[in-house]
Amino acid sequence: MIWVTGDVDGKKYKEPFSKGIMSRSLDVADIGIERAHDIASDIEAGLIRNNVAEISSIELADVVLNHLETIDSDIALKYKNWRSLRISKKPLIILIGGASGVGTSSMAFELANRLRLKNLISTDMIREVMRKIVSKDLSPVIHKSSFDAYESIRTPSIRIDSVIEGFVSHVDVVNVGIEAIIERSVKEGISTIIEGVHIVPGFIRKDLLENNNIILFTLTVDDEEAHKQRFYSRCRQPWVKRSLEKYMENFESIRKTQGFLIEQAKIHDTRIINNVDINETIEIMVDDILKEFGGVDNVKQES
Repeated sequence: MIWVTGDVDGKKYKEPFSKGIMSRSLDVADIGIERAHDIASDIEAGLIRNNVAEISSIELADVVLNHLETIDSDIALKYKNWRSLRISKKPLIILIGGASGVGTSSMAFELANRLRLKNLISTDMIREVMRKIVSKDLSPVIHKSSFDAYESIRTPSIRIDSVIEGFVSHVDVVNVGIEAIIERSVKEGISTIIEGVHIVPGFIRKDLLENNNIILFTLTVDDEEAHKQRFYSRCRQPWVKRSLEKYMENFESIRKTQGFLIEQAKIHDTRIINNVDINETIEIMVDDILKEFGGVDNVKQES
């Protein structure tokens, strides 16, 4: 048996080498689980040939990187950046926004699996918590959906579209909870993905975004009919309690909120992704994250 040693907060640990764990760590490079398992098996065989009974996690990462460089330099670079990200001084905080129905929840789940992140929070859940705290009389907007919040505005503005005004008011309230989670994640050093319609470029405080490993994506579905079909697919699932009729009645408003999100993303230079193909979207997101935060500047100095 080959033992892998490491150090967590000054405490030494030792665990058996696992091809399964290594295969999952290689998945960030999107090489497929079968190929990843083959590479892990080759690495294990190489350690056995060299009579390695114990190896540190850092030394093992170097062995993996050297092996990948003999196979594919692009895969090696992705793995190197991912390793740098994993031992970063700061937590990784990924924000994924988009109008209802564009797939922020699905993409967040897939991304969490790819990057092996455990903390995934929906802004809809934040909103539900805030609904329990803030009464309907005090904040009627929060007790509506993001696309029909305008119905609760007591004195609508004549300067902007009422749907967008309602949406902005809705986002303003939920954004308090979003910022609180970001602050806690930064303070505790917890990598987190936050997704939902309330993630809007320009609304989160600049001091939170600066000097932290935070990256923001805005997902869209540019084709109107394809966007509409997403709701049919979603509401067809037996465990989904949401009403298709409500979405269809408010579809024009949902498209308006998407237009506003796109405008905000352009103003604040946020990555906009037309979420047509799941695999393509995940690849774009992973590549952006690794390029942005996988460099050596973020890496801890380890002895």
